[in-house]
Amino acid sequence: MELLGIDIGGSGIKGAIVDTEKGEFVTERLRIPTPQPAKPEPVADVVKQIADNFGWKGSIGCTFPAVVKHGVTLTAANVDDDWVGADAQTLLQELTGSPVIVLNDADAAGIAEMKFGAGLNRDGLIVILTLGTGIGSAFFMNGVLIPNTEFGHLKIRGKDAEHRASDKIRQDKEYSWKKWGKRLSEYFQYLEFLFTPDLFIIGGGVSKKHEKFFPYIHCNTEIVPAELRNQAGIVGAAMAAKDL
Repeated sequence: MELLGIDIGGSGIKGAIVDTEKGEFVTERLRIPTPQPAKPEPVADVVKQIADNFGWKGSIGCTFPAVVKHGVTLTAANVDDDWVGADAQTLLQELTGSPVIVLNDADAAGIAEMKFGAGLNRDGLIVILTLGTGIGSAFFMNGVLIPNTEFGHLKIRGKDAEHRASDKIRQDKEYSWKKWGKRLSEYFQYLEFLFTPDLFIIGGGVSKKHEKFFPYIHCNTEIVPAELRNQAGIVGAAMAAKDL
């Protein structure tokens, strides 16, 4: 089945048509910068622009960097506060004229990674973390998603974990891989203490450089890089649209 997946981020909105049986793009990815400020109507206009670009009339899966419950965005990480309490699903359906499902961006990436990536055929408790502008998280127990975990907002030394250990912080502070790895190590050890997972899967664009920082992460849980990387959100969004 081919479905349209769209990944809304704080800096870019990306979309592609996906073969959901193979987890592969069947078109080139289209990326459009996220409007600033990233208010609901301008962001929805870009989603419509992407759908129109592909001449798409079917179901759409759409990720969003927030807690999403029954299509309503309850938080607004890295986008405008007007999204808090917004009925994102209805807004996008009305504008595109298509059935739309909206889900947390890290959850979407996790769905794809469990089906086609590093989580394939892995059981137990799996924590998927996306390291980017913030830290997204997806939580799976024997392949079943527990949505909207938001582990990037766990407190480490009085700060949200993502304000200490995201890839953006590494770049902004010009941390060495070793220093950043030690911050990640502290964060992962805290997650171990809380949940005792069987596997950590690390995603986000920086995961392709995992050999530079994995050696500085010391915990008992197995850690592996994600395989779908930046394609995961779009693929997972398209897979979620199958439910429509």
